[in-house]
Amino acid sequence: MTRKILLLTQGHTNPHTAKTASSVIRYRPEEAVALLDNTQAGKTSGDLLGVGDKPVVSTFDEAPGCDTLLIGIAPPGGSIPKEWRPIVLEAMARGMNVVSGLHDFFTDDAEFSAAAAKHGVELTDVRKNNVRCIALRQGLDESTLRIHTVGHDCSIGKMTAALEIEAGLRRRGHDSQFIATGQTGIMVSGAGLPIDCVTADFISGATESLILENQKHKILVVEGQGSLVHPAYSGVTLGLLHGCSPHGLIFCYEYGRTEVAGYPGRKLPPVPEFIKICESMANQMQPSQTIGVVINARTASDDELERERDAMQSATGLPVVDVFRNGVEELVDAVEKLQQSRS
Repeated sequence: MTRKILLLTQGHTNPHTAKTASSVIRYRPEEAVALLDNTQAGKTSGDLLGVGDKPVVSTFDEAPGCDTLLIGIAPPGGSIPKEWRPIVLEAMARGMNVVSGLHDFFTDDAEFSAAAAKHGVELTDVRKNNVRCIALRQGLDESTLRIHTVGHDCSIGKMTAALEIEAGLRRRGHDSQFIATGQTGIMVSGAGLPIDCVTADFISGATESLILENQKHKILVVEGQGSLVHPAYSGVTLGLLHGCSPHGLIFCYEYGRTEVAGYPGRKLPPVPEFIKICESMANQMQPSQTIGVVINARTASDDELERERDAMQSATGLPVVDVFRNGVEELVDAVEKLQQSRS
């Protein structure tokens, strides 16, 4: 039975923080009913997030029939805002299940667990796991092509690029599979592992396990996380990169972003230089090459996007697209070309 989801974004309904809500609306539109944010009531998801036309409501009563409250934000550190606790408790009192991708596990919270038991509802912590396996570098099927999205910072579209490219491959009849490695990707696809919540020794092993489980498919498109130069999350990025051992990389970046978000003065390397960094790290495991570039051009005009595409194509010699405004056909072509070169 299809869930009826109310997305909680109270006070944080913006494209950066509410990326989980944005993705659920884009990829699970039949389940997403509305967003709950009394500071933005009367607007729509299209107005605030640039996706869909779901209403923003101020109370539960304005979204009747919802059976699930989904935490729609992915804040740094993954903690629930304190002012949200009464909202979550009210949802459970109304008989709603609660789904969270935060690092603070609701099932470990005594107040939330007691409320869930009292009202007979389910708490789901998407990030909660007990993965305990190291990478062994055994059993990898080299006839399965592995593509991995990497990028220059967090929240710039690595998951979206992976989803769109994999969908483009399926449209052409390829036996492909999206591999979710973060909470939002798991919520959208229904499978995967939250790599940023795996004990450090087991990050590469957890990623490798996803490859081994899915290599019955001919092409795997693995969602990226973080950035190799991020002060907080570079370890996750490197463990994921080595664990999936990609044959091809898709580099993602946001137009106009020159510094690591949240770290003023921490400059990002130029894209061509950053591509070399990613390739160097990937090649520690096996030969890997960058085959395309994705621009998150949400802040760019059409003219600015085309100038940026031309400049980046000249600088890298690679196909460069915004996956929504230019489509993914050039990237799908690049994946097919790489697959053919390995046959």
